[in-house]
Amino acid sequence: MDIGVLLPTGAAQWGPDDDPRDLVALGHRAERAGFSSLFVNDTLIGPRVEALTMLAALAPATDAVTLGTAALLPHLRRPVQTAQALASLDLLSGGRLAVAVGAGFPGRFGQPLYALSEVPWERRFARLDETVALWRTLWGGGGSFHGEFLRFTDVPPMTRPFRPGGPPVWLGGATPAALARTGRTYDGWLPYPPDPADYATGLRAVRAAATGAGRADGDVTPALFVSVRIDDGSGADPEYGRRAMDAYARATYGMPLEDLEKVQAVVTGPAERVRERLEEYVAAGARHVVVRLGALDLRSQDDQLERLAALLPAVRAAGEP
Repeated sequence: MDIGVLLPTGAAQWGPDDDPRDLVALGHRAERAGFSSLFVNDTLIGPRVEALTMLAALAPATDAVTLGTAALLPHLRRPVQTAQALASLDLLSGGRLAVAVGAGFPGRFGQPLYALSEVPWERRFARLDETVALWRTLWGGGGSFHGEFLRFTDVPPMTRPFRPGGPPVWLGGATPAALARTGRTYDGWLPYPPDPADYATGLRAVRAAATGAGRADGDVTPALFVSVRIDDGSGADPEYGRRAMDAYARATYGMPLEDLEKVQAVVTGPAERVRERLEEYVAAGARHVVVRLGALDLRSQDDQLERLAALLPAVRAAGEP
């Protein structure tokens, strides 16, 4: 049972006096507090520390935590260059990289990025799968690749990853097509369903697709992406926690909390409530939980990190056989 944290690499999660160089120290503290992974997200919209740059800074500053993307958007980068960068990260981290990928959200969150990258929006899921297939070919030492979208001949030898075959590649998404593709070809599943029951249903579909492709259940890591804020709600302002999470939702997504809760897993409230809700996802099958802390400056992120760390033993125990 792994529990990790998403580092706040976007400027929307920094206070006016915050120094983004402190993100490395925050990651180090998370490792010491018992978290087993550090993840970063990826976009061109809004100022932020670029995802692979952040992971490169974390590699020598940490010892054992998994370093991951949630989720990397391959269409923002040249595919061969990205294969080289990811192999280098896996090598420098001693085989601690996990690469969750996605094709981007519809509408204003995703489609403009394709225009900036000069990549067609159409057939984006097929293009994503083919990009991952190219990476795996190059990581395995192959020198050519001929697909529908990507064609390369006589690729010079590149950096080999620390692990034979390269880092595991997970897929985000919960549509029927995404579930089937995850089970057939990916190493992990990283969705964010608002209801644990939907997580359980999706995981059954992933495992059915894996079985149909001749794979075992253990070939696909069942992960979860969830936003969390812990507040006891006591005293004169019992709604403080929800208002703080609402401010986070508006700053990060430009939407109120009540709308975000309809499309993403969000848990806020007293520690006991947060623990119970996370355990519901664990009971539904999640075994690598990636938590985004609902706070808008690094000091508050630190505070939320400590509160969540206190729940780690109980949530991990819920995932034990």
